[in-house]
Amino acid sequence: MTDSSVSQGVRTAVQAYLDALYLGDVEGFRSVFHPRAQLYSATEGKLVNLDVEAYLDLVASRPSPQEKGNERQDEVLSISVASPTTAHARVKDVYLPKRFVDDLTFVLLDGRWQIVSKVWHFEI
Repeated sequence: MTDSSVSQGVRTAVQAYLDALYLGDVEGFRSVFHPRAQLYSATEGKLVNLDVEAYLDLVASRPSPQEKGNERQDEVLSISVASPTTAHARVKDVYLPKRFVDDLTFVLLDGRWQIVSKVWHFEI
């Protein structure tokens, strides 16, 4: 696998994540999150820790930004490929009125890049 194909694979996974966020696409998230991934935030002074299923339940129970008529506002701030099997991405996205910065850690398993951890911060 070449460096450019590794980088493109990570970029494809990041875009799948952002698409799933905007569309509220639970199956899209399943395609990019590892089933044992963990999600964390400490924005409000306490640690929030979710597993993937709890996060997907949250996504399924709310209208998507697209359904709410929100303009899509996401941005890839950085992608770093640390090794042939590990990578990190930092993205900005919104679920109005909240604006998020998400740090995503990826591993290459079973031939695809999968998120194993998400750490987020938000501002209103």
